[in-house]
Amino acid sequence: MSDSEAQVADVKAEAIEQTEVGDLVVVEKTRARVVTVVREEHPHHVESEAEEDDEEEDEEGDLNDFLASYPDDTQELELIHSRLNSLANLRLPRFAAHLKKLCLRQNQISYLDPQIFHTLTNLEELDFYDNKIKTIGDALNKLSKLTVLDLSFNLLRAVPENLSYLTSLDTLYFVQNKISKIDGLQGIGSTLRSLELGGNRIRKIENLDALVNLEELWLGKNKITRLEGLDTLKRLKILSIQSNRITKIENLEQLESLEELYLSHNGIQRLEGLDKNLKLRTLDVGSNFIPEVENVSHLTSLEELWMSGNRIESLQALEPQLKHISTLETIYLEGNPCQRTEGVNYRRKIMLALPQLKQIDATYTRAAA
Repeated sequence: MSDSEAQVADVKAEAIEQTEVGDLVVVEKTRARVVTVVREEHPHHVESEAEEDDEEEDEEGDLNDFLASYPDDTQELELIHSRLNSLANLRLPRFAAHLKKLCLRQNQISYLDPQIFHTLTNLEELDFYDNKIKTIGDALNKLSKLTVLDLSFNLLRAVPENLSYLTSLDTLYFVQNKISKIDGLQGIGSTLRSLELGGNRIRKIENLDALVNLEELWLGKNKITRLEGLDTLKRLKILSIQSNRITKIENLEQLESLEELYLSHNGIQRLEGLDKNLKLRTLDVGSNFIPEVENVSHLTSLEELWMSGNRIESLQALEPQLKHISTLETIYLEGNPCQRTEGVNYRRKIMLALPQLKQIDATYTRAAA
């Protein structure tokens, strides 16, 4: 289901009013003062490029007329996949007193006009996912109530300046941009709880010292070579650094609150360095170069252990390392040499060694019944 279809499906559960504007479907949730605008696709209707350009202009004009008819106390606007490249014609400032959520996903927006956004001081969520934004300038400087900001899938080459003005910011998304350095986050350290920087060009974990309340850090699919710069993140519960270039598990001693650790698709050569991470519930080290199960017997809160696609040749270490961990429910070991070596006995031997398991690889055990 596409994002556009999902938006329409979400509102079907409530009383709705639906009108058509050109080839736009406009859905209003009558109870919650929410306006959702998505594009209705017509796969059997073929147009020339000139016709598309003419209709695009007409659609933005119609959209402007439509929004003008809605009450000033609208709290949420979702303008998704609407070919918007400018917000000037929408007259958004008139919603300023009540607007809390503005979603502008999958458009062609490249410029954020300060004159518009400086009026939207009650915004709590702002979503620019999949646009053409290179910089935000000072457009968001007045949004002191903003808690969620999504700038994923844009053209940012650096973490935007002026984030310190967002004094309530809780969750920040920068997925799939062109950011090469972690910087500019010092001013939001007291509030930021979740930071997503996956799919960028980052080579080093740095400049996170001020984020003392951070609980989730997502750094997958970058170019990071070493685990470092994490010592001040005492409240961190989730650390995801999948698909990077890490060869050793190290420098995690200060992360005593860590509950989930994702390190798959790296170059890790040994399972180690987790002596102080006693609250770990999920450990994912799949698709690395680890030769054996070791140094995890102290992780007595472990629920899931993912070690597929490594170089584990024997199942002998399972019982001494894991049998006493009563919370362990899931283990993934497929794609290791031991699976080929054991053949048809592979699953049975794991069950005998770890009778508490409810899932082995993708298959549930009798204990799960």
